[in-house]
Amino acid sequence: MNNAEHLANVMVTAFIDAVERGVDVVPVVADSTSTAKIAPFVKQFPDRLVNVGIAEQTLVGVAAGLAMAGKVAVTCNAAPFLIARANEQVKVDICYNNTNVKLFGLNAGASYGPLASTHHAIDDISVVRGFGNIQIFAPSSPRECRQIIDYALEHVGPVYIRMDGKALPELHDEAWRFQPGAVDVLHEGNDIALVAMGSTVHEAVEAAGLLARKGIAACVINLASIRPLDRDALSQSLSGIKHVITVEEHNINGGVGSIVAEVLAEYGHGARLKRLGIPDGEYALAADRKDMRAWHGIDAAGVVSQALNLLNHQ
Repeated sequence: MNNAEHLANVMVTAFIDAVERGVDVVPVVADSTSTAKIAPFVKQFPDRLVNVGIAEQTLVGVAAGLAMAGKVAVTCNAAPFLIARANEQVKVDICYNNTNVKLFGLNAGASYGPLASTHHAIDDISVVRGFGNIQIFAPSSPRECRQIIDYALEHVGPVYIRMDGKALPELHDEAWRFQPGAVDVLHEGNDIALVAMGSTVHEAVEAAGLLARKGIAACVINLASIRPLDRDALSQSLSGIKHVITVEEHNINGGVGSIVAEVLAEYGHGARLKRLGIPDGEYALAADRKDMRAWHGIDAAGVVSQALNLLNHQ
């Protein structure tokens, strides 16, 4: 289960297969054909792509219009520009009007590394969580990504899918099936819980392996379904665990850290929580992604360090 694949390639294959089975998919790009890796789709369906140029607000408006005309409109461009530049259009044209548009935020988090904060999307989940009517997903592996996309294309209504910008290895076997809202427990453990989304799930999995060598059993939870989310199930998964760490390539406010904090508080858990991500009031470091993660402590080594610190100060 270790073959890595770029999630944008998974997306394009899903689009091709959907059209072939009769789904009226129309991708809309903002001069982002290379970012979306959309060439195989265009080669097969040259009349289905709409390119509005570098105009993200127009991108979202056109997608809404296509949806109102009965198409399954999918926007494919970089997450920082989709959510920031077209914020009002996403809020009004897509969410408020409940149009059948699927928003793909490509190269999310700090995928663009050294290009710095203009190209980092470390606030997209927190922004979209503030909107109504829209479902939100953050796939962490190719199989999960494909199943989320297949679900989204059949679901009637707005969807935002946070897509990482690097090839990710597989986490699930062929029998695994995505369920909207479900809590995906990758590893069982009662000493500490590691909850993550997107590509940082792999950091949590690696950290759990390192902790196991020290005799520490870590529960690893992949929170791919941000909305809907079975909060009862998340609470149950965290029940009896006294220490919880959240890991995300996102600001610690409004993302997975906030979701877990809400559940722990609302369900009356007494667990200690440490949120790992981009700190409050800061931007992600402009650097190679590996170095950026190490700097902010959201790599496997950083997770292990924080876990040991929590467990040693009970």
